[in-house]
Amino acid sequence: MTVRTRPAVDRVAADAMSKATERLLGLQAPAGWWKGELETNVTIDAEDLLLRAFLGVLTDDVLVPTANWIRSKQREDGTWANFWGGPGELSTTVEAYAALRLAGDPAGAEHMRRARAWILDHGGMERTRVFTRLWMALFGWWPWDRLPAVPPEFVLLPDWFPLNVYDFACWARQTMVPVAMVSALRPVRPGPFDLAEIRSGLPPAPRRPWTTPEGALERVDDVLRLYARRPSGRLRDLAMRTGVDWILRRQEADGSWGGIQPPWVYSMIALNLMGFGNDHPAMRRAFEGLDRFAILDPEAGVRRLEACQSPVWDTSLSMIALADAGVAADDPALVRAAEWLTEKEIRRRGDWAVRRPRLEPGGWSFEFANEHYPDIDDAAEVVLALRRVRLPDPDRTAAAVERGVAWTLGMQSGDGGWGAFDVDNTHDLCRRIPFCDFGEVIDPPSADVTAHVVEMLAGEGLSRGEAARRALGWLARHQEDDGSWFGRWGANRLYGIGAVVPAAIAAGVPAGDLRVRGAVRWLEHHQNADGGWGEDLRSYREHDWIGRGSSTASQTAWAVLALVAAGERASDAAARGVEWLVESQLSTGTWDEPQFTGTGFPGDFYINYHLYRLVFPVQALGRFVNGWSGATA
Repeated sequence: MTVRTRPAVDRVAADAMSKATERLLGLQAPAGWWKGELETNVTIDAEDLLLRAFLGVLTDDVLVPTANWIRSKQREDGTWANFWGGPGELSTTVEAYAALRLAGDPAGAEHMRRARAWILDHGGMERTRVFTRLWMALFGWWPWDRLPAVPPEFVLLPDWFPLNVYDFACWARQTMVPVAMVSALRPVRPGPFDLAEIRSGLPPAPRRPWTTPEGALERVDDVLRLYARRPSGRLRDLAMRTGVDWILRRQEADGSWGGIQPPWVYSMIALNLMGFGNDHPAMRRAFEGLDRFAILDPEAGVRRLEACQSPVWDTSLSMIALADAGVAADDPALVRAAEWLTEKEIRRRGDWAVRRPRLEPGGWSFEFANEHYPDIDDAAEVVLALRRVRLPDPDRTAAAVERGVAWTLGMQSGDGGWGAFDVDNTHDLCRRIPFCDFGEVIDPPSADVTAHVVEMLAGEGLSRGEAARRALGWLARHQEDDGSWFGRWGANRLYGIGAVVPAAIAAGVPAGDLRVRGAVRWLEHHQNADGGWGEDLRSYREHDWIGRGSSTASQTAWAVLALVAAGERASDAAARGVEWLVESQLSTGTWDEPQFTGTGFPGDFYINYHLYRLVFPVQALGRFVNGWSGATA
């Protein structure tokens, strides 16, 4: 790294900020929004092929380029990983293997032999997660009898009953309703080949003691399996009809369910099994929506699918970053973005109203179209963004902001924190049922979401109010012993610190507070030798990885944001972080970041937000160059 004097650091930081700002402005869509690619692992692509094969609509124009993409992501050891640079993952590798067999890759091909050998060494199909084995069961490659029972009757349970559908996080409930219907019908449409070559013959994993919650639920699963063989006909019919209605009422205008892949594909399968042909309007919209989520690269001959799209999130973050970089509040780019965001306000009741029936609608969702599931994180960031813009006719936007603030306040959980989508969605028993062996299935308050709301409340002049006071108490109680915060929706402690410290300072916590100083010490201790910061996603499960990983633009920016907020702009740590950003910036104004720094499910599913590598450095450089007093309005 080049050693520069402090004035030189300021100068090169300003130059880098200017180039990055120009790049970000150039990525705005004419309608006013920003959207970067949301990259995940190849299970999304493999399941797209499996879905289309099951529904009888898989054609070469989809199969060939998607298979090319899946092949391009195979590692030297024959596996597929859940994130760039990560280790091979069994279920991901099995699904990719099955998809390539659909594409005609022979089991004897070298790349397939390597995959198969690794799969068998790691337990075979027998040790994959439940959802992978469910996909295999659809084609007769796995017996339905060896899957946990998910009776569709659970959709009939009242919302006060234990383990009812609303005890699960919104993404889980949207998925479990159609999955329960599919599991009840146990369809088999035999695949064109046998996958016995990746069956290891291992017996089922040993049961846990019945005295543990997991063991007790395994015994409950035995009872549910018995019921599944001879269910009550009238009750089952009612559950299936209710399930169909539940699914149809939640389909979004773009054809999706919640704007995310898991409930989307299972809802399509469930509707198909219930007699909805591929030409039914609901199914047509679903297919058309999936096609809009596809990214085509004809030159490379590949096709990949986004698991979700994030325009509201990307737009609000871009607006905040540009404002921090000094773009004028009445700049046409910010005005267009603010008008677009105002149009995206959610004005209807969704599942959140089950727990808050008297709360008036408001807020924003993550996607282009998702009116049933606005989220608190987006609402907070949108309000922060809109307050940074000077509009020629501000009344309509001001009213939307007021409704968004009121809705967010009404969604505070009982312990003072905020989850992403629901209130008090903390029923831990949901995590322990045999079916839920993949991904988080509840939505408890998190440090990053709570911090974003606190920062928003500070910008609204509400930092001394009861809601902010309780939230700051929540954040204080959930600080880790090492001074960091767990990052639920971003990787990991760096994301937590990058969210909490600026929010706390904005809300009036002094920079000298012991908790702030603890976070600063954590950042100083975990700074890489090159001046940047990085944290590998293995940190969610392996303690030794916490705060450790190759430097990335987004994670370095999170650290710089926290340091600037904590009054450490003049520190060596902040200067070295900024120098790393300057020296790693590309000539195009952005940064190269193949690493995944976003989190879907900690420990299981991760995201590379392609705009993170630009929007957060713009924000960090902006606050470093222009200063930041903690005021956001």
